[in-house]
Amino acid sequence: MIPGSLDLLLIFLAGFLGGIIRGLVGITKYVTATPSKRRKVRRDWIVLSLLSSGGMGLLAGVFIADDIKFALVAGYAGTDFIESLFKIKMKTRNWE
Repeated sequence: MIPGSLDLLLIFLAGFLGGIIRGLVGITKYVTATPSKRRKVRRDWIVLSLLSSGGMGLLAGVFIADDIKFALVAGYAGTDFIESLFKIKMKTRNWE
């Protein structure tokens, strides 16, 4: 069953939101990693990080065509999934 355009939009947004949540978790971990050290965080870096993680989440959410909750989870885990695929491909790539 192919979802309607509104359903598809909600799935995309859920994937994007999952990626944004993942990005916020990553930024929070970075900022609070060493409490004794004060870290400066640039606004442009935060915006770029959130947009890229949201984009990765949206990309992962694209593969989920019928469940908004699963698209949200896929969006959250999408960055890790794509990063793992990238690491596997880079290990097997012959650079010579």
